[in-house]
Amino acid sequence: MNDGNGNNTIGAKLRDLRLKNRLTQEELADRAELSKGFISQLENDLTSPSIATLIDILTLLGSSLSEFFSDEDSSQLVFGKDDFFEKKRDDTTVTWIVPTAQKNAMEPIIVELEKDAATDVDIPHEGEEFGYVLYGKVQVTVGDRSAQAAAGESFYFNSDRKHTVKNVFDGKSKILWVSCPPTF
Repeated sequence: MNDGNGNNTIGAKLRDLRLKNRLTQEELADRAELSKGFISQLENDLTSPSIATLIDILTLLGSSLSEFFSDEDSSQLVFGKDDFFEKKRDDTTVTWIVPTAQKNAMEPIIVELEKDAATDVDIPHEGEEFGYVLYGKVQVTVGDRSAQAAAGESFYFNSDRKHTVKNVFDGKSKILWVSCPPTF
């Protein structure tokens, strides 16, 4: 089960899955009621788990034996309106257009702002953000800097300063917004 680069071993696949779930070896060990040393040995292919232990670990990591040993990526490829999740608050609507994005490297959403509405001021955090204005016009404020972006324009910034987006259009504005890593 090795492709010559060590990437398809059980240990490497377990490590990748653990990292994808943003868990340390110690956190996974605690949840699985195993020792950190055992998890380390598994990931370095120094020991093999029993089927029962492997099932327990995979369940904790949101996977199954069939997914784990499948060479095919079984994750959803296309998402439609039935998959979307929408949250309305006052004069702002956020739609998660990839509902499983929280476990991915980036999180795309659609943000709709009514006239004069603004997103909450987001405190500095790790990551980057990108927006594309689908219609309307918004003012993007990052730290002490502000700029406007109209329909057909985009914005991009590092998330290490306070930031907010305000609708400055005489109607609704709509933005395709991508955060990396997920923060919404």
